[in-house]
Amino acid sequence: MIKIVSFRICPFVQRVTAMLEAKQVPYDIEYIDLKNKPAWFLDISPTGQVPVLITEGGQPLFESDAIVEYIDEITAPLQKDLTPEQRATNRAWSYQATKHYLVQCSIMQSADKGVLDERMAKLAKSFEKVESQLGQGAFFSGKSIGNVDIAWLPLLHRAAIVEDHSGYDMLAEFPKLKAWQQTLLNSGIPAKSVPEDFLERFSDFYLAGRTWLGRGANLNEAPCEATQSNSGGCCG
Repeated sequence: MIKIVSFRICPFVQRVTAMLEAKQVPYDIEYIDLKNKPAWFLDISPTGQVPVLITEGGQPLFESDAIVEYIDEITAPLQKDLTPEQRATNRAWSYQATKHYLVQCSIMQSADKGVLDERMAKLAKSFEKVESQLGQGAFFSGKSIGNVDIAWLPLLHRAAIVEDHSGYDMLAEFPKLKAWQQTLLNSGIPAKSVPEDFLERFSDFYLAGRTWLGRGANLNEAPCEATQSNSGGCCG
């Protein structure tokens, strides 16, 4: 069976597990502490980052883009009969999502609204671009879920959690994205692709008192000094 080496709140891991869940591929998962990475993990991960997928043959694979492409090669596609041009376009729109995972992580760690707004501007530009591409279908390219939906799922899932906790809506100006977000949430895949304690651990890190979002996005609150932490917050 495929095995995933994971950190519990990493969006890059969620992209991989969401793909496996969407394709109903069974897998094992092992969580590690990124502040105290085990030697065996460092031996198989050239970057020292998660996710790592260990194939049934025992071969470790790293980098989420490569892992997702591997899963696609060994399983039936989510969307059949796509042309080479359509597959290339889908990969490009997937890359547009994954390159903003860390941007969203930094937004959620912002200590005050000014910092958050500055960081959010970059993500909003990406949201605006994908908003212009969304049509009338429930998913990115029609009535069925595809690879682009899976790539954007971590961003949209986290945006929903942030809104529920703080009232701050990253998608407030993007109605098509809001509808897409709800479709993905309704699919059940976001919940299945994270551990049972995901919400607690995510909230403890990103929605704690040190962040503006964690303090309830209180507009009247005085700014406080930012506390940055990349060790254990995302995937490295």
